[in-house]
Amino acid sequence: MKKTALTIMIITLISKIFGFGRDIILSYFYGASNISDAYLISLTIPSVIFGLIGTGIVTAYIPMQSRVSDEFGIEEGDKFTSNFINIIMVFVSIFFVFGLVFTEPLIKLFASGFTNDTFTLSIVFTRISLAGMYFTALVTIFSGYLQLKNNYVIPALVGIPLNSIVIISIILASRGNHLILAIGTLVATASQVILMLPFIKKAKFKYTALLAFKDSRIIKTIYIAIPVIMGTSVNQINILVDRTLASSIAIGGISSLNYANRLNLFIQGLFVTSIITVMYPQISSFASNKNYEGIKKSLKESINIITIFVLPITIGTMIFSNQVVLMLFGRGAFDEIAIQMTSTALFFYALGMLGFGYREVLARGFYSMQNTKTPMLNAALGMLLNIILNIILSRYLGIGGLALATSIAATFTTFLLFISLRKKIGPFGMKQISISFLKILFASSLMGGLAKLTFIYLTASLSQNLSLLMAISVGAVSYFVIIYFMKIEDVDVIVGAIKKKFGRGAA
Repeated sequence: MKKTALTIMIITLISKIFGFGRDIILSYFYGASNISDAYLISLTIPSVIFGLIGTGIVTAYIPMQSRVSDEFGIEEGDKFTSNFINIIMVFVSIFFVFGLVFTEPLIKLFASGFTNDTFTLSIVFTRISLAGMYFTALVTIFSGYLQLKNNYVIPALVGIPLNSIVIISIILASRGNHLILAIGTLVATASQVILMLPFIKKAKFKYTALLAFKDSRIIKTIYIAIPVIMGTSVNQINILVDRTLASSIAIGGISSLNYANRLNLFIQGLFVTSIITVMYPQISSFASNKNYEGIKKSLKESINIITIFVLPITIGTMIFSNQVVLMLFGRGAFDEIAIQMTSTALFFYALGMLGFGYREVLARGFYSMQNTKTPMLNAALGMLLNIILNIILSRYLGIGGLALATSIAATFTTFLLFISLRKKIGPFGMKQISISFLKILFASSLMGGLAKLTFIYLTASLSQNLSLLMAISVGAVSYFVIIYFMKIEDVDVIVGAIKKKFGRGAA
């Protein structure tokens, strides 16, 4: 699993670089403005509406598709997938019509602080963006299908055409026609499906025009998905509360919160998503065969790998939050106020990076065993805590308070999931996980100190951006040297995989 996850990380890194390019260009031309706020809300509303079923789709689909194919054969599995696609398209159509009819109330709900031109522009953008739900649904299902066929590369690559087209759209829209922002994003979403179709065909998927709502397997899949959907809706409510409060705190508040969260999601996408992409089909297969030892081993490996990569980034982000935001976004229309708001939010988001990562891994452990109720209940508790903290902390910390509330809630739900999963499957190596964590924390702290001292020393004679890049390089090298000599099992395996890869290349 580690080798495959490493490959996915590399591909995801390339894709995320394109995503960063998109955000940097958006911030350059539009900064943290009413146009960028309207555009981002138009993306948020469809993602929230579809988010009610999107995560539930892939979470419930993968184990059931695996079981149907194993028990009844590939042909029957393809029929199940075809029926599932058709049913999801029906639901998406209902959501699409709902969104078109109630666009104005939805925007008032999501961004109560919008007025006049911002509100009007949001309506137009949102009605265009809603059509993207059809393509998003197909990408979600096709990604799960390809992963079950051991094709992890294409689902990881789809972000490249998406972000490339969005970048072009932002540049064209900056010349005066802001509608190109929404239209270009819709075309970009469709491009993901176009990229996947040849590989779906190569996997010999046979589509059937079947629409059977009463299929017992569909009913069971929906039954499994309902708690996931409810849990996801809880997360969407958190997004709703964050965006609503951000729109009232400051003009550009939504944009600043979004830019900071994008940086946070970059880390999640690069490491956490890469790992669970490989892990989830694997542990779903273990669960299908009641191989609980395999589940425990995969969970432990995933947690340790996330700690190895995410913990040092957490510390580095907290130390250099202002400098990172300034380097990435500090140009064009992105002014000093936007830099300050975004860097503050990034600092507080960093506190929850590990919590976000662990939570996703542990939730997949429950999903693989078709227990979706426990993560749902934990998510509900996390939502209540997040809303309460949002209201309290935003009064004292502004945009940063919203990010801090999110981080605290994520960490809280992670502890609850650890306890619940241990009760369900027994101990899965918490002693080794804890020892590895302390070793990595020590190495990360040394790394942070060395990087900070390097930065202070270099800024006396070099530019801030160059000093930051060199300080990060010194920190990264020192960190990997330190953990290499600390005899951490998962580090040794990763190093061995890299040596083997380069050894083959040399041969």
